[in-house]
Amino acid sequence: MGGFPILSAVVFLPLIGALIIMGVRSATAGSFSSEEAGKDSRAALLAGLIISSATFVASVAAFLTFDPNAAGYQLVEQYAWYGEITYKVGIDGLSMPLILLTTFLTPICLLASWNSINTRVTEYVVAFLVLETFMLGVFAALDIVLFYIFFEAGLIPMFLIIGIWGGKEKIYAAFKFFLYTLLGSLLMLVAVVYMFQAAGSSDVEVLEKFAFPPHVQTWLWLAFAASFAVKLPMWPVHTWLPDAHVQAPTAGSVILAGVLLKMGGYGFLRFSLPMFPDASQLFQPAMFALAVIAIVYTSLVAWRQTDMKKLIAYSSVAHMGFVTLGIFSFNEVGVQGAIFQMLSHGLISGALFLIVGVVYDRMHTREIAAYGGLVNRMPVYATLFMLFSMANVGLPGTSGFIGEILTMVGGFQASTWAAAGAALGVIFSAVYMLTLYRRTVFGEITNPKLNDISDMNVIELVCIVPLAVLTILFGVAPNLIFNITEGAANRILSLMVGG
Repeated sequence: MGGFPILSAVVFLPLIGALIIMGVRSATAGSFSSEEAGKDSRAALLAGLIISSATFVASVAAFLTFDPNAAGYQLVEQYAWYGEITYKVGIDGLSMPLILLTTFLTPICLLASWNSINTRVTEYVVAFLVLETFMLGVFAALDIVLFYIFFEAGLIPMFLIIGIWGGKEKIYAAFKFFLYTLLGSLLMLVAVVYMFQAAGSSDVEVLEKFAFPPHVQTWLWLAFAASFAVKLPMWPVHTWLPDAHVQAPTAGSVILAGVLLKMGGYGFLRFSLPMFPDASQLFQPAMFALAVIAIVYTSLVAWRQTDMKKLIAYSSVAHMGFVTLGIFSFNEVGVQGAIFQMLSHGLISGALFLIVGVVYDRMHTREIAAYGGLVNRMPVYATLFMLFSMANVGLPGTSGFIGEILTMVGGFQASTWAAAGAALGVIFSAVYMLTLYRRTVFGEITNPKLNDISDMNVIELVCIVPLAVLTILFGVAPNLIFNITEGAANRILSLMVGG
């Protein structure tokens, strides 16, 4: 435990930054004219960018000390907290990539908000930084009570981001998101209390090795699944997601799709599989069925959408179906594919929401019918849109292909019919993405308002180009991820066997 607590620094740096921004805001409240207040809000956004960028640098520093070949958790920090409950954080090959994804996307989200958020900017920045701390805490926590606290606390800033800076139906969407997620998590809390009582510890490493009786595992697994299924989200508890995405500001959608949905998959891999192996085996056919329904059904629903954001939201549910398929295949190929798919989807769906945000900021509509012929006025935009559309479909050479093919191969080893259903979903994803692209980018300009539309500016390019680079890089060199995740995937599977 010696040395600098770099992992705690990564987790809490955004929170400290948020408190400083709030302190400065409180000290200077009421002392600005309206013009100065505008400058003040820009300063808050700039401060948020600096803090989130510093967090990314700190997470890269943590990554450089990470040894992918080492077994178990690394950078572990443990302090006595309350009774048997400890503050314990650490990383492995599963959590490290997700921490990097979180710290990478947050500054992009704040930069993307530079021109689109003009009200309560300081509060907006604070909400994002607090949210970042809670998300990082989820991936770093090695105490199940600490995990639960971070997991639940993340609801609050996201609720505010949707409810304050969202669209016309923002209150409805925010409450729907909050209630769905909260109700699922209450069952998990009951399970956490039982596990603490039974094992006498809330330490994740202790609980991984504790043999819960098979009949108890079933109930504990269901309680955890209730929470993770809503977060992922799985069919049929996915209905909050399209509403939340449509109403959330662009940056809110990016972080929701990019990071928050991954908590469900992370939870299944970190808790459900190692701690409840018998129950996981028992529910495998049911999870395959739900995964296939999610992939096929939500792809068909996406095809019929008229709102660009809603289409990508349903697409997210379908792609998370591949993650479910990979996780419950119980083989290395599937689990590796699921982790890769989570990272890949974080980049691709985040970029697609940014892409939609670009034209929304100019036209103030997300209706597909309002566009057409964008390639004539926005060639750079059309090129990047094409790249991410292809990546979302799973074109070879992009990260989307690697994630989907591996989860299907892993799924095929466990169940041929599940893999066949997933393959059908790949065809459908091509249908709805190519339809969206054709209707918005190609053809003649029929809307006269599009005649004066400008191509992407520097800020928009700085946000989207890094995502494009990583999407192609991980598509042609997937081992950059697999070398990190291999040890964690094998450890999860060995714990299942050992359990």
